[in-house]
Amino acid sequence: MKDLKVSLLLDFYGSILTDKQLDALELYYNEDLSLAEISQHTKITRQGVRDSIKRGEAILFEMEEKLGFYEKYHDLEDKIINVLNLTENIRDINSRHCRSVEISEFCDDIQAVLKPLTEHK
Repeated sequence: MKDLKVSLLLDFYGSILTDKQLDALELYYNEDLSLAEISQHTKITRQGVRDSIKRGEAILFEMEEKLGFYEKYHDLEDKIINVLNLTENIRDINSRHCRSVEISEFCDDIQAVLKPLTEHK
């Protein structure tokens, strides 16, 4: 079974891989091609494709272990979602009690800044 985390790690660390590793990993994880299809596309053996993928995966996981960008990104994303939810709570309380246009506008501004940060490609 494919580890979809690898696809995300490619976004963070893909540029440090060799062209062959990057191509194989992108075709395997992002395009969902089989080893045989990648072999045909890249003109290298199926075993060569598998080895390239395994070496590339090892590099990606090693970089994540050392730098932790993926983990930090997801932690930040969770916090942003929490702030968006809190903003909705503020908007709800405001609509039921205060009905302040200014509070509602601040909630809109916060959401306009934060929502794009949680949208994925």
